[in-house]
Amino acid sequence: MSNLLNKITISNFITQRDVRFEKLDISYQLFGQEINKAPIVVVVHALTGNSDVAGEEKGWWKTIIGKSKLVDTGKYTVLGFNIPGNAFDGSVIDNYKCFTTYDIAALFNNCLRILGVRKVYAALGGSLGGCIAWEMLAQKPGFFEYVIPIASDWKSTDWIIGQTYVQDKILQNSSWPIYDARMMAMLFYRSQPSMKLKFNRGRTEDNSMFNIESWLNHHGHKLQKRFSLSAYKMMNHLLSTVDISRQLGSFENAVRNVSATIIQININSDLMFVTDECMKTADRLNKMQIENHVYIIDSVHGHDAFLIEFEQIINFLQIYL
Repeated sequence: MSNLLNKITISNFITQRDVRFEKLDISYQLFGQEINKAPIVVVVHALTGNSDVAGEEKGWWKTIIGKSKLVDTGKYTVLGFNIPGNAFDGSVIDNYKCFTTYDIAALFNNCLRILGVRKVYAALGGSLGGCIAWEMLAQKPGFFEYVIPIASDWKSTDWIIGQTYVQDKILQNSSWPIYDARMMAMLFYRSQPSMKLKFNRGRTEDNSMFNIESWLNHHGHKLQKRFSLSAYKMMNHLLSTVDISRQLGSFENAVRNVSATIIQININSDLMFVTDECMKTADRLNKMQIENHVYIIDSVHGHDAFLIEFEQIINFLQIYL
């Protein structure tokens, strides 16, 4: 199947914060089999990601999605959405604070309906993408067979809200907003042991700076070249809005009718979405007798391990996919 960028137009959409949009274009890409000819796997991207989950050249998860890989495009229909405003399709949303992850999930679920999808075999995503997968599940609790949030949570903790608040201040006020915000974020995406392992207080060849400083500059420059300021503001804001209990008053109410098996994958060194929160969620699901499993990636690389430790992810999920 062609993996060209496709578009669905959603009309008269009202956000959770009661802002009406006459028209929103949601773009997506398909990999593998035709819709409703094979089990469907929905993949939701992280903060700086996009719908190109398995492209031969720039597919950001092509290590685990593709022909004869974990998510086998010879076996599944793989559907990757773009979060509106991420600018991969040229879309820009200036009034980004009127959106929440609930809205993004509602848009994606609506697109699945329009595409004629009758059932989703698995919805998975990392970081922000996993959070949106939680929201999609809460809205359509009987629609998914498996939901696989990786390095994510069903709510924004105070820690996440605080980080995104500081990021937003940088994005609003810095002379080099993307550059500076990305450097700050990279420190939270990795961990102290990861930094020590990688740099060990080494300096650049010309001895002008520490290698860690050079690395941060590299990532700031790299994102500035490929990402737009409006997209960064939108995605960062969404990360602070996650809460599947907001509409229904409690987590238990939000998942009460869930028939899916929930598979949480966490990272033991993640500074963003900590293992303790993941385990507390599992306890609450167990008390409600909702089938769920927890797997912990063993890595020094912090939050970014979900984009590094592919072998562990494959080992965890190969019995389900």
